[in-house]
Amino acid sequence: MARNIQSLERAAAMLRLLAGGERRLGLSDIASALGLAKGTAHGILRTLQQEGFVEQDAASGRYQLGAELLRLGNSYLDVHELRARALVWTDDLARSSGESVYLGVLHQQGVLIVHHVFRPDDSRQVLEVGAMQPLHSTALGKVLAAYDPVAHSEALESERRAFTDRTVCDSESFEGVLDLTRARGYATDEEETWEGIASVAAPIYDRRRMPVGAVGVTGAVERVCPDGELRAELIAAVRDCARAVSRDLGASRF
Repeated sequence: MARNIQSLERAAAMLRLLAGGERRLGLSDIASALGLAKGTAHGILRTLQQEGFVEQDAASGRYQLGAELLRLGNSYLDVHELRARALVWTDDLARSSGESVYLGVLHQQGVLIVHHVFRPDDSRQVLEVGAMQPLHSTALGKVLAAYDPVAHSEALESERRAFTDRTVCDSESFEGVLDLTRARGYATDEEETWEGIASVAAPIYDRRRMPVGAVGVTGAVERVCPDGELRAELIAAVRDCARAVSRDLGASRF
């Protein structure tokens, strides 16, 4: 059985202590409450402070939770709000398109699937919530890389693997793909990640007009791209879904 890391357990206990009761505590209070030597407690607090998880009041010397925790908490809430706001619209998109619908956000140089609506038929399907997709080849990833500066940097800095002979890997060509994505407001993946699979995706914005995710439809290439062309009504439906979720998140212009 794997052993827990004691220093991390102590750091977590400190954060919980600071989050409850009095919001500012002195070193002696923290050390006493957790049964730690002052030197040990001070070392952990200093590390948490350097990472922005804890702040020290200059006047009193007492410690409180830092702004970095607030940022991480808001990120967690944003993802869950995004999913909650998208539930109805993605269900509608799956019904109208007859294909699978995915909702993705930027995470660790890739696209994290936070919501997946099955294709509305009786075929056997696997839930892909929690799965990671590449930024450079998927429609969801290209949308994020086109509209989110952080995603753009991560897509350029990470390895762009060729999954099929259609995958765009070199930087100059990839930038051209992102320019096209921004020009038309959506991205495509026509057998660039998986043979026989095509998708189209569009960006979702929040009230600050910041890109917070992407929504897309994925299906067999013969259904999504009959005659070699993406179905125009599918593109329109994906963009309409993205706009509807953006409006529900408070975006007024997009």
